[in-house]
Amino acid sequence: MSTNQTTALFEAGESAGEIGPTGRPFPALPEPVPPSPDHPTRALIIALCNQKGGVGKTTTTINLGAALAETGRKVLLVDFDPQGSLSVGLGVNPHTLETSVYDLLVRKQMEIDDVIQHTSTQGMDLLPSNIDLSAAEMQLVSEVAREQTLHRALAKVRHSYDIILIDCAPSLGLLTVNALTAADKVLMPLECEFFALRGIALLTDTISKVQDRLNPELEVLGILGTMYDSRTLHSREVLERVVQAFGEVVFHTVIRRTIKFPETTVAGEPITSYAPSSGGAVAYRMLAREVLARCPGA
Repeated sequence: MSTNQTTALFEAGESAGEIGPTGRPFPALPEPVPPSPDHPTRALIIALCNQKGGVGKTTTTINLGAALAETGRKVLLVDFDPQGSLSVGLGVNPHTLETSVYDLLVRKQMEIDDVIQHTSTQGMDLLPSNIDLSAAEMQLVSEVAREQTLHRALAKVRHSYDIILIDCAPSLGLLTVNALTAADKVLMPLECEFFALRGIALLTDTISKVQDRLNPELEVLGILGTMYDSRTLHSREVLERVVQAFGEVVFHTVIRRTIKFPETTVAGEPITSYAPSSGGAVAYRMLAREVLARCPGA
């Protein structure tokens, strides 16, 4: 980590031992080591899920993916939202896509390698999406084992990546169930706002049902506080409530509000390359460390 990044981290109150926004001392996290070249690859699949829109799922998918790629991991981002925001955030025009994740789900002859695109971030690829995906839920209803369609598609490239991140749609429909069925872990971005807190109960109920009926190996990786503004009592109170309710499930890293994130969407690149020394970039690098610390072998 550079001097500027370390300084930004200290200013954010998130250096080891410092009390961070969650009210807990920030842990000493090891420097991520790139995977060994001869280590057998089987991607860890993480679904970023929250049925409420506008909580930072897409922003987190892009920037966590880029931060993980910086550590030497080979990362695939899956845009599983018909709005195509993840694709747009990486400079892809969803209206001009010839093939997308929709084709992968409904056309059995489609090869996933023909849909995956490289991004400007080294080591990070994209499985893009557009509005066509909204029709997939209707078309999959009559399919046998319809909840496992994405799982089957990703199985073909799972040995080509270290980590796969799925950006879920803001709903608890069949697409989200597909993502949870394919995933090993689920990461829940949570806007530090009261109504977002209320929705976590619905999401945890859905996760429990998927664990019981479709994917018993699914585990909650953590809850990530996003859009945090330490200047407002409301933000501080919501984050405090989340920590009281979920304890160590809540990540120590908290993503603060910053104008840089909307700017990166316009630029079509992650904040780690657009503003590498910014507080947002440093926060996502620390989140990547926390994720790797919670997932040994990833």
